[in-house]
This record gives sequence, structure tokens and C-alpha cells, in this order.
Amino acid sequence: MTMDCVNSMELLAVDSPYELLFKAALLIPISHYLLGLLFVLLVFLYNFLEMHVLGDLVTVFKGQPVTLTYNSSSQVYHDVVSKCKIVHGRYLSTPWLCSPHLQTGFLHFFGRPPVVNYKRQLYITSDGGTIALDWLMNVDVKIPGTQLNDAAQNNGKEPIMIVVPGLTSDSDSSYVKHLVFKMAKSGWNVVVSNHRGLGGVSITSDCFYNAGWTEDVRKVIDHLHCQYPEAPLCAVGTSIGANILVKYLGEDGSNVPLIGAAAICSPWDLSICDRFINRRLVQKFYDKALTFGLKGYADLHHAVLSRLADWEGIKKSRSVRDFDNYATRIVGKYETVDTYYRRCSSSSFIGNVMVPLLCISTIDDPVCTSEAIPWDECRLNKNIVLATTHHGGHLGFFEGITAKSVWWVRAVDEFFGALQSSPLYHKKKEISVSSIDPPESLIDQAPYLNVEEDGMVTAVRSEPIADVGVQRKEDINQNKSEDVIPHAEEIDHSTRDKENEKIELIGSSDITGTIEQDAGGITVPVKKCLNQISRQNTKSLWLLAYIAIITTWPVVGSAVLVFLKKKFQNFFLGPSLRR
Repeated sequence: MTMDCVNSMELLAVDSPYELLFKAALLIPISHYLLGLLFVLLVFLYNFLEMHVLGDLVTVFKGQPVTLTYNSSSQVYHDVVSKCKIVHGRYLSTPWLCSPHLQTGFLHFFGRPPVVNYKRQLYITSDGGTIALDWLMNVDVKIPGTQLNDAAQNNGKEPIMIVVPGLTSDSDSSYVKHLVFKMAKSGWNVVVSNHRGLGGVSITSDCFYNAGWTEDVRKVIDHLHCQYPEAPLCAVGTSIGANILVKYLGEDGSNVPLIGAAAICSPWDLSICDRFINRRLVQKFYDKALTFGLKGYADLHHAVLSRLADWEGIKKSRSVRDFDNYATRIVGKYETVDTYYRRCSSSSFIGNVMVPLLCISTIDDPVCTSEAIPWDECRLNKNIVLATTHHGGHLGFFEGITAKSVWWVRAVDEFFGALQSSPLYHKKKEISVSSIDPPESLIDQAPYLNVEEDGMVTAVRSEPIADVGVQRKEDINQNKSEDVIPHAEEIDHSTRDKENEKIELIGSSDITGTIEQDAGGITVPVKKCLNQISRQNTKSLWLLAYIAIITTWPVVGSAVLVFLKKKFQNFFLGPSLRR
């Protein structure tokens, strides 16, 4: 017993505790260390990639329910969305894509899009810009191999779907092909309105698109409405395209010639998304990827952009904010990047949306954060229904074991199908919204801005001042004949000369009459408003006077009493003193 204690003491004296710990660690097999390292790595990746496979196991792979936000008296919900089973069900992502980053990455690198054969039509804007319109007719999907004489040819009554892609995306993007093919198969003639400089088209003017540039969408929709007046028009915007679409709907209000619209994964508030994308390491990867795409877009149009923006700054850009500072802000004539973000955010225009609008967003969107979703504004507007899912990534929403189906594409298809069979399909402009002031005051009138009708992006106006008096319908009719690039065999010089003669006659005689009629029509409501304001001001003055008397009476009343006492004392004491 004594010898054992002596030996242990000698052992402790020879080897330190750290040496003993090291020797004990060497006794553990290396395979156990590898398993432990693998476990730590899996835990890190599970949290870093925001995976939710354990949550799916808890729900036995039934998915999470879709949350709907809408006004309780919304006719859009009761007549349309209430009949949509998809948004009232659950969404379960593809099991091996159980992460928003896996969903988004798979969409970008693979996507599994269907085969789509577009027919291209070029559209020339009033400032000389070129927009590529890629058409997929429902006949081409139902009957493969059918050839049409014109890319946009139909019987004039078939519904048309306009698709507005996201940032640096075009008609060749995987998610756009999923949407286009699905809607064409459901009976729609689908047209993708590519942004300026995308879709293989060069920049032909000094105007570039941005997150708030709605003029191109407005021109394209007005052109299609003029060319096919009996065809119902709908629009779908994705990511930045959704922001542009919602902003356009809010700017034009009841003048929008659409029967319905859908906004998928909209950023809503660009300032919040800018802060979010620089918050965590994983988000910074998306920031770098988006910046790489923007710089590639700038390289394609180096000749024009280097003349308008800070090209050295563009080459040094390391984030989307840097690119917006050196390119977007300068081309758009904004004082700061925050000014650009604030003016172009669609969340400020939601209150004036006057057409049925389905908005789809996801809580785990790694690019457009859910912090920017305007829940209360969507609930206040009776024309908007907001559907949010717990998972899905940015425009991913893949479902099924093979990941061939996209959930939001099916939801959009069902929404517009229910809209076609609803009363709102035939009375698109009769839906009322809550009385919210239109966002006209948001248009920046500061000297540093080049204010357009859209108020966002610089574009040199070629219209003379005298044309201000011409009504919007006349502008649309002129755009129909002037803004579209016709095929060589379709040019009719005699017809164009006659149209020019008519325009000159309008400019010389009819404009004066139009201005006089407009002035006469404006005078009556202006006088009425002035009378109402004067009556309200009179009431307000009396109310203010009453409030002033009540609030100041303790001080004024005591002073008046002292003053009256002195007067009465002098009045009564005066005769007695004289006696």
C-alpha cells in the first residue's frame, strides 16, 4: 500500500498533468477524432446553410402551412384566392434541397428548366432604347412544331401574360422558363419583357434600367393593350422585376390596363435588403455574386456606361452598393445611394394598387429578407393577398423528390386560373381600395434629379412641350406606330406619311382645343376643392380660438379680474375722494 503511493507520487513528479492528458488523448483511435470532426462540421453546415431537415422530420415531411395576409373584406380573397387550394395547403421543399441556399444555388446552376423556343420581337422606346420581347404562344406548347407568321400573332382575344425578370436575368433564366412554359400550357400567350441591355440586345440609348425604372414596363403594357385591346393582360414580376411591377401598379393606380398581377420574392424595401445582404457571411456571398453579375452587365455595355458613369469605380466595386454608387446612382441622377433605394422601393406604393395582386414571399429568402415584407400595408389594401412560406429560398421553391416542379409557378397558375373564372375578371377597375394618399409626394423634385413621369431614371425627353396637352390614348396610338421595329416587308411609307400629316394637324389645331377643354374640366373641381378647404379652415379657426381661450383662461382670466377690480375701485373711490 505504501509502495503504491510512493510510485504514484514519483509518477506525478515525473509527468505533468498536461503530459498525462496528451498521452491519454493518443490512446483514442483516430477514427473517433474523424467522426467527432465530421459531427462538428455537420452542425456548422446545418446552421450556416440554415437547413431544416430536422424540422421536416418532426412534421413527418408534411411541410409547413402557407400563411395568408389579406383584408377581411377583400373581394380578391373571397372570389379568387379562397378557391386556390395550393396557397391554402402546405409547402414541402425537396428533401435533398432542405435549405434556402441549396434551393437558390440549385436554381442558378441547374434549375432543370423545360425546353422553350421563343419568338423575338424588338420594341423601340421613345428615347431610342431597345427592349427584347420574347414570346411563347400557347399553340407552340400544345402543338409542337406549329409555325406562326408573327411572334405576337393571335386571334386578338387570348389572354396575354407579361413576365418581368429579376436583376441581370432574362428570358433564358431557369425560373423564367418554368413560369413561361407552365402558363403557355395553361392557355396563355406569354411574353418576357427583357430589361434594357439584356437578352442579347445592345444598349441603344443613354438610359439604363434599375430597380425603380417603371417606364419600360408601362410602355410595353400600353403597347400590348393598344395592339390587342380585347385580350386580357396579366403580369408577373420576379425579384427586382416584382419591385418594378408593384411600383408601376401603385404609380398608375386605376389606369393600369391589367386584370391581375403577381409579385414573387420582391425585395420591397431596398434599404433594408441592402443592410441585410451585408450582415452575415453567407449573405455576403450573394452580395459578391450579384456584384459579379452587375459588373458583367456593365462590361457588355462598356462603350455607353463608361461615358455616363464612373468606370474606374465600377471596376473597383466589391458590393452591390458600390456598383449602385458608381453606376446606378450616377446614371439615374440620384444624390446618394440611399436616395435611390428610398425612391425606388415598392413598399411606398402598395396603398395605391388597384388590381388583384398576389404576392408570394418566403421567410428564409437569403437575398430579399422577410424583414422588408410590408405586412400591414398588404393587409390594409383590399386588392392584395400576401402568401408567405417558411422555406423556399430566393425564387427556388422546388418540390418533389426529383425537384422538377416549382411551387410558386403552380400557385401563380392556379391564381390566374381562378381569376379568369371570377367576376373580377370582367370588372377589373371596380375594386375599391382604402383611402390612402397616392405616393405622388415621393417623386423627388430636388434640383439634382432628372424628373421623368416615372421620376426615377434619367432619360432625355424628346417630346416637345406642346405635346403635354395631348391625352394618354393619343400617345399610346403614336407609340404603336412609332415604337415598334417593323419587319422590312411590313414598312408602309405612304401610311406613315399620312399618320405624320394627321399628327401635324393635331399639333396645329386640336392641341389648343384639348388644352381649353382640359382647363375647363379642371376649373370646376379646383373651385370645389377650394370651397371645401375654405369651409374647413373657417371651422378650424373657430376651433383653435375656442382651444386658445380655454387653455389660457386661468392666466388671462385672473389678469382680467385684477384689471376690473382696479377699474371699479377707481370708479367708486373717485366720488368719495372728491367729497
